[in-house]
Amino acid sequence: MEGGPEIDPRLLEILVCPLTKGPLRYDREAQELISEEAGLAYPIRDGIPIMLVDEARALRDDEKATKRLPSP
Repeated sequence: MEGGPEIDPRLLEILVCPLTKGPLRYDREAQELISEEAGLAYPIRDGIPIMLVDEARALRDDEKATKRLPSP
């Protein structure tokens, strides 16, 4: 299995960023939960999300999603 153990999809539905309370995006390859709003990536170790701001890494500029503008 690539990237490590799978995380329960039901868990992904209820987890939010502890800093912003915003949604998280699952990066299966990097085994991280990404908070675009906070600019942080929370690690997943052995299938367990580590939801501590002190354990998160800051996203690089090239990792941050660009905001989509609404279509005219």
